[in-house]
Amino acid sequence: MTDVHVRAIAAQRGFDIELTVAAGEVLAVLGPNGAGKSTALHVIAGLMRPDSGQVRLGDRVLTDTAAGVFVPTHARRVGLLLQDALLFPHLDVAANVAFAPRSGHGKRPRRAAREIAVSWLDQVDAVELADRMPRQLSGGQAQRVALARALAADPAVLLLDEPLAGLDVSTATAMRKLLRHTLTRNGRSAVLVTHDVLDVLTLADRVLIVEAGRVVETGSTAAILAAPRSRFGARFAGVNLVSGIAGPNGVLTTEWGTAWHGNPTSGMVVGQAAVAVFPPSAVAVYRDKPHGSPRNTVEVVVAELGSSGSALRVRADEQPDGAPGLAADITAESAAELGVTPGERVHFSVKAQEVTIHQIP
Repeated sequence: MTDVHVRAIAAQRGFDIELTVAAGEVLAVLGPNGAGKSTALHVIAGLMRPDSGQVRLGDRVLTDTAAGVFVPTHARRVGLLLQDALLFPHLDVAANVAFAPRSGHGKRPRRAAREIAVSWLDQVDAVELADRMPRQLSGGQAQRVALARALAADPAVLLLDEPLAGLDVSTATAMRKLLRHTLTRNGRSAVLVTHDVLDVLTLADRVLIVEAGRVVETGSTAAILAAPRSRFGARFAGVNLVSGIAGPNGVLTTEWGTAWHGNPTSGMVVGQAAVAVFPPSAVAVYRDKPHGSPRNTVEVVVAELGSSGSALRVRADEQPDGAPGLAADITAESAAELGVTPGERVHFSVKAQEVTIHQIP
């Protein structure tokens, strides 16, 4: 097992990131489009040379701009699995998988390479596809073969760039199970870029969130999904997040003067940056401002309506600081009674005991 360390700057892209993946760990990298997620993978894989920085894989230095070190992609022992399987169209499945052991790390003779290929095809439940051409494969079959090809190269780290995004639900579920089994069995480090919460829940040990080329949050998968502290993390986890300054007695005050009452986490420092987090299911919607109960209440403009399971999700306009708009989950019957439609002004209300106040490191 091998750890990964990256410190890289690409000024033109506004990319300035440091990340570490422990040996045997699966790190999920999340963020909005254009945040720098794929750039991080390309730097590790040697597909991109940063302006400055270092990439280290265990004791091996793959990139060191100060020392003039840059190991080419084929010599890095890094496996890359993309949304597009990118199989060689002129080679059958077995030859595709055998390509890596024949041409990469520890070049093997043709027969030995084919044996390795068949072994990996068997481990991804695709050995019966060995003699087929890529054009004869379904999307799920092609991804299984692509995974076998990536693993046949004996990579020290596996980079996964939304490999399940183009698959149907049942096929993606099967591939998640296969990836989890493969990564767990081999104790191989992996970096996963995804937009799917199921990928994170089933595959990742830890989450790192990137916004505008910077790391804004990192932590265990459970911690990030339960109590995110970044805008994207909150939207991804499906919770509401309000930024402000921690005050005494579990009160958070926003820069536009709204006070949110909640339960402060331990170690809260008054006067420091903090966030209030609460689920959409805890938010009640009213036409008129409610009175007589210990609730946090704000007036909002409805931006859009959507579905969330059996509920209707009411999403407000973005917050004054540009953060995603608050959301409330209500029944379709309640929405009809209230006459909630985009552009309407309503009141969102949530009890203080439903709100958790977290310090921002």
